Amino acid sequence: MTDQPTPPDDSLDPAFRRRVPHGDSLERDVCDRCGFVAYDNPKIVVGSVVRSPGGVMMCRRAIAPRIGFWTLPAGYLEHGETPEEGARREALEEAGAEIELQSLLAVYTIRRLAQVQLIYRAELRGGYLAGPESLEVREFGWDELPWDALAFPSVTWALEHERAAGGGAVLPFANPASTEEAT
Repeated sequence: MTDQPTPPDDSLDPAFRRRVPHGDSLERDVCDRCGFVAYDNPKIVVGSVVRSPGGVMMCRRAIAPRIGFWTLPAGYLEHGETPEEGARREALEEAGAEIELQSLLAVYTIRRLAQVQLIYRAELRGGYLAGPESLEVREFGWDELPWDALAFPSVTWALEHERAAGGGAVLPFANPASTEEAT
């Protein structure tokens, strides 16, 4: 045993202060006790526009935000998975759907939420069933899409971009130019 004094309980608590760390150019939260830099970077969202012979598969949200509104199967990328694996996992979790990814449709930046969204084009491989995050899942033809009940602007963008991609537009898309202030 050593005769070292026991540190006070709070001596191991981080003590963060905003400053520019050595070798960096941006202000960050840096612990004054140990020098740890707490980077606050954007979250990656992955999802897909899932096509089928019946149209586009969509999920009606059972969770906040925007309960009851329609969305694409999408969510946060998990540690240890690729964006493609994440998009397939989200379709399975939210819609019980096996999908085949075709290509990257779009990369959207949602500044106010610190999100980068990677949205893929996909085809449905089998059936679907609402998961715990969805009230219902169904296919919509292009003329049936619930445009007034879509959960988020990026869902609208993705559907519009999917339609354009079907007409031979060059991929991937990005935020529409008119949406800079909305992001």
